[in-house]
Amino acid sequence: MARSVLGPEIERLIQLLAKLPGLGPRSARRAALALIKKKDQLLVPLAGAMSLAAERVKVCSVCGNIDTVDPCAICSDPERDARTLIVVEDVSDLWALERAGAMKARYHVLGGTLSPLDGVGPDDLTIDALVRRCASGEVSEVILAVNATVDGQATAHVITDRLTATPVKVSRLAHGVPVGGELDYLDEGTLAAALRARTPF
Repeated sequence: MARSVLGPEIERLIQLLAKLPGLGPRSARRAALALIKKKDQLLVPLAGAMSLAAERVKVCSVCGNIDTVDPCAICSDPERDARTLIVVEDVSDLWALERAGAMKARYHVLGGTLSPLDGVGPDDLTIDALVRRCASGEVSEVILAVNATVDGQATAHVITDRLTATPVKVSRLAHGVPVGGELDYLDEGTLAAALRARTPF
């Protein structure tokens, strides 16, 4: 076994970077080298930003978003439609919808999807908290913005079943042809969903 020529601090940096999504050992080595080469411009400010984030970032007790305040800025925004809740799997999905800027609603982050193979059941997600929010009478519509995967659809069905006892209307994102998409490049499942969800023209 080859002996490492790197110091333990550098090895540790590489190991931690390699745990990030999208970074394997090779990409982590390149990222670590770039940080070290630009220590003053990148490494030191990044370390400071990460330390500050670790100290100040918290999970919103209402919706599950992450922010530096609790409740988060979205839950506290009086301009938001409190009657509409968009249910997402993860904070990254919330951020994606916010970038689109299509709706000024509020959110509920599930913290994942049901996955029996991975041992993730309803109690591991924030489904109970969602039901409580809907039972309060303030929410009139829940939009299920979960991924069109097997686990995502199973999660959507469980949520729909759990919300039948509440007065809310449940809808979901339309699935089908993306804006700018060409039919020839789409899979059969997407085309079938687009045909089922067709709208008047």
